Amino acid sequence: MDESLKLENFMLWATSLGISDSPVQNPFNNNNNPQTSSCLGQSLSISHFPNAGGRGLCAVGDLQKGELILKVPKSALMTSQTLMLNDHKLSISVSKFPFSSTQILTVALLNEVSKGKRSWWYPYLTQFPSNYDILASFDQFEIQALQLDDAIWAAQRALEKTKSEWESATAVMEELMFKPHYMSFKAWIWASASISSRTMHIPWDSAGCFCPVGDLFNYAASDDEQVFSKDLPEADVATKSPRLTDGVFEEEFDAYCFYARRSYKKGEQVLLSYGTYTNLELLEHYGFILDNNPNDKAYIPLPSDIYSLCSWPIDSLYIHQNGKPSFALLAVMRLWAVPTHLQKSVRHVAYSGSIISNENEIVVMKWLANECNRVLKSLLTSVEEDELLLSVMDKDFGSVMEVKNELLGLTGESRMFLKVNGLLKVEVGDDVALHRKIIRLMGKWKLAVWWRLKYKMMLHDCVSYCSRVINDLS
Repeated sequence: MDESLKLENFMLWATSLGISDSPVQNPFNNNNNPQTSSCLGQSLSISHFPNAGGRGLCAVGDLQKGELILKVPKSALMTSQTLMLNDHKLSISVSKFPFSSTQILTVALLNEVSKGKRSWWYPYLTQFPSNYDILASFDQFEIQALQLDDAIWAAQRALEKTKSEWESATAVMEELMFKPHYMSFKAWIWASASISSRTMHIPWDSAGCFCPVGDLFNYAASDDEQVFSKDLPEADVATKSPRLTDGVFEEEFDAYCFYARRSYKKGEQVLLSYGTYTNLELLEHYGFILDNNPNDKAYIPLPSDIYSLCSWPIDSLYIHQNGKPSFALLAVMRLWAVPTHLQKSVRHVAYSGSIISNENEIVVMKWLANECNRVLKSLLTSVEEDELLLSVMDKDFGSVMEVKNELLGLTGESRMFLKVNGLLKVEVGDDVALHRKIIRLMGKWKLAVWWRLKYKMMLHDCVSYCSRVINDLS
């Protein structure tokens, strides 16, 4: 079926369920028959944003911050509960095993997908991506391409966790007589990635819910601003609990409600904040990173004796996206750089965020700069090499041989990519399908290179920041 026809069928299906971007308008007429109009068009419309997430939702007209822009009834939410409601066999089989809520939803989703057009959810399921780029889907080459130990460990943990959950669910999938395709680890990764990247929080199921139409919003980095509905009476604003996210299930409406996180002009993409994430966390859970993520962080190895001086959580000792050390990192480094017998007398100064002395600040900045440089030099590629590699990946290749020749002459890593994917023997005249395969295979590798480059840039910017402070104080 043509993609545009699938989308059209989905929108008609969504409209029939009462999903609406015009909450004051009843999507059903008096005869209880769905109107022919789409569930979108009053506040939002589907559009394509090539450089900002691909398909997403844009503002039909000007929208005000806090305005209710989409409502998805509870009956339209896909949860493990709704999937088992009309599938007695699934419900009985799942109940026999000590599964986590996420495992239950994963099995239920695969079971539903296996029904094909027989599934009531079929129009919605056709809108799911065919593959995802979350960390658990990375192969060993792609994992190693991350280069930083913390990222490699995160990817390995994600892969091992997903594999363990799949193995423990094999028995129930056999009992449900899944076809081999739906029992495969590849299918499990797809289903668990769908849950990780597409579900939204609901109070009655920790696995979350799939929210048709609501999951078309692309991500915006959280700025932790409180968002209120413009429809709230002024007297209620002071007592109403603030929303720190712009999508929430509201008992009052028995629906998932979405609010404009800021004011939008007509034609602008309307974005949704999933929460505050670093680029590594976005990659792990959603399969993408942001080129400019204000919540990104870089960590460097610190002296072991520094942790006994720290009154903050260890994960608060980081370098900001702009290269500046965090408040906690600066405070504890300043105290650490003071002779042990004098630390007690200046602890209050350090913990207030103040400079202890120019000499102390210079010591701290030199240490941070040297450590950042040491980490950068220990990695297999430099910032410049990563930038060159990404520029090659971004080229519009005309043939398989062009891709092969560009990568062969670049780095040892690019040659290894060709080797592990069996592409070293590619010859002139190989078909277009192989060309597409190479471009697809480069997807996760490109994400890994892009992630590590952003990380290295934070360290590089920290060195620059430290140098400026030293020059100012010298």
